[in-house]
Amino acid sequence: MSSQASAQPSAAAAPDQRAWRDLLAGTGLGFVAGFVDAAGFVALFGLFTSHVTGNFVLIGAELVATSSGVIAKLLALPAFVFSVAGTRLLTLALERRRASTLRWLLALEAVMLALFCAVGIALSPLHAADAPDAILVGMLGVAAMGVQNAIARLALAHLAATTVMTVNVTQAVIDAVDLLRLGRQGAGAARGRIGRMLPAILAFAVGAIAGAFGIAYYAFACLLLPILVLAILIPLVGRER
Repeated sequence: MSSQASAQPSAAAAPDQRAWRDLLAGTGLGFVAGFVDAAGFVALFGLFTSHVTGNFVLIGAELVATSSGVIAKLLALPAFVFSVAGTRLLTLALERRRASTLRWLLALEAVMLALFCAVGIALSPLHAADAPDAILVGMLGVAAMGVQNAIARLALAHLAATTVMTVNVTQAVIDAVDLLRLGRQGAGAARGRIGRMLPAILAFAVGAIAGAFGIAYYAFACLLLPILVLAILIPLVGRER
């Protein structure tokens, strides 16, 4: 009897612990994505480091306007693809060795962001969107966020997306309408989704504002903040689920 009673609290605590880790992961990675995307957009002459779609739109606009920056945005796609592919191969290797996949992937992203930060500091100031120095720095930023996009699909697929908020906001609005229409009892699934998505949406927005001000006042050194966030997340959420 006593052994069964002692086992019940630990079993009940496990879902709560996983939910807490998921909340930390979604919030922390949402902040990182918003920060890096806003800082990169300002520093890299309108290059999106996280959003492939956004770069496609800007390519079309810049071709019509005959402005600079097309080369960097064209190169962003293969840089993103190779980053995601490399992350997938690393994940397969880690799974074969039964290693802590999420922890290593978060560490990889932190290393890529550190390279983005260091090379950006070393080559600043950047003068032109399609200059070799700006392209090099930009591709490092794209590769870093390619890793985070891959993490979202490979290790955190049960969470809301942390790099693209359009789908999250759309689903959150739909769920909010259903919650108001059906009440808490009739829309339990909607309430659960809102609880997962809202922290990531808010964290992304806060991160974007912080990234814009950070790059304006501290240049590429501001990227130390999202690197610190990842360093904190690694021991907290990097355990296998």
